[in-house]
Amino acid sequence: MLKLSRNQQGVTLVESMIALLVISIGLLGIASLQLTAMNQNSSSLNHSQAVWYAYNMSDRIRANITQFDSYDGIVTSTGYAQDCTSGPCSTAQMVTADAADWAAMVANLPGGLGQITSNADGLLVTVMWDDEGTGANGTACGPDPNVDLTCYTLAVAQ
Repeated sequence: MLKLSRNQQGVTLVESMIALLVISIGLLGIASLQLTAMNQNSSSLNHSQAVWYAYNMSDRIRANITQFDSYDGIVTSTGYAQDCTSGPCSTAQMVTADAADWAAMVANLPGGLGQITSNADGLLVTVMWDDEGTGANGTACGPDPNVDLTCYTLAVAQ
């Protein structure tokens, strides 16, 4: 007598659906990683630009060292208008021209703001920006949870 064997041949629909579900979850994870990487890349770019802008202003201050104290109190949200590229300027006018140029640079950051303050050792050049992209446009940074700006501060000694 001949016995028929009933071995499974092929894949059932349930097994196919489970495999598709597993692959879909993996692809969602990869997409999430890609989104996180893009956000971190944008954050890194903003931070690099902020560092460059702070060092740019500190170099301008050192180049105009006779007016060192005049840089105290510069805030980029204040309108500065001085152009020293078309003609000669005094050292006092260079302070205003530097502030105008710096304000234009810092404006490239999301919610960008720059300020220069004095401390016991010299000047603090601070660049602030909205790194999280929440639309924050404050004027301070620090550990306060109500402040939503990321900051980079550079000390300049005379």
